[in-house]
Formats: sequence, structure tokens, C-alpha cells
Amino acid sequence: MKVVEINSLVLAYLGDTIYENYVRRALIHQGFSHVDQLQKEAVKYVSAKSQAAYLQKMMDVDLLSKKELEIVKRARNYKTTSHPKSCDIITYKYATGLEALIGYLDLEQKNDRVEEIMRFILEDSIC
Repeated sequence: MKVVEINSLVLAYLGDTIYENYVRRALIHQGFSHVDQLQKEAVKYVSAKSQAAYLQKMMDVDLLSKKELEIVKRARNYKTTSHPKSCDIITYKYATGLEALIGYLDLEQKNDRVEEIMRFILEDSIC
């Protein structure tokens, strides 16, 4: 099976774990040493609201390739009516788009690109 043909929510499922792992590692490297501190700081990056904002900023500065935008849009437009109570459906769909992109890049073994995107997010924090 081609990676591009994998269900968008499956890509997002994988991307979510990769994204959160990057965030946790970055926070540990920044010197956060208590779990409660780590959790409080991580939420600033891993919430749907934050993920949607980071994705929007990447799109605003044309950071994503045409292919990457296709993956994001496919995930964002995936038919679903469920979402967390903490955000609206549009925000949730944008967050899902970012997670699907990370999952897609990981499965395509484009680790340098995942690093570049995560560096953009972690260094250009809007939280």
C-alpha cells in the first residue's frame, strides 16, 4: 500500500505520537525536570488550538510543499463530526491535518522534513 493512500485519520494517529514525542524531548532539553511542569508546558504545543495555529502559520509563510498541503487538506476535509469539547470542529480538523502530515512524512521516511517542521514549531512558539 502506498503511504499516500492510507486513511488520513490513521496518519494523524501516528503523527500525534511523533509530534508529542518531539515536544516532550524538546521540553526536557530546555531543562524542565518535573512531570507537572512538563505536562503544563507540553499542553501549550499539543492542544488542538495550538496545532491549528502552527499549521496556519506554516501555510502563511509557504513552508509546506504542494504535496504536503494535499495531505493536510485531505485530513482536514475528512468527514467526521466528532471532536473534543475543548475546541470547535474547524480547529480540530486543522490540528488533524498537521498530525496527518507528520505521520505521512514519518512513513515516507522523510525524517529531515519532520525535523524541519518541528524545529519551526518549537523555535517559533506562538504560545
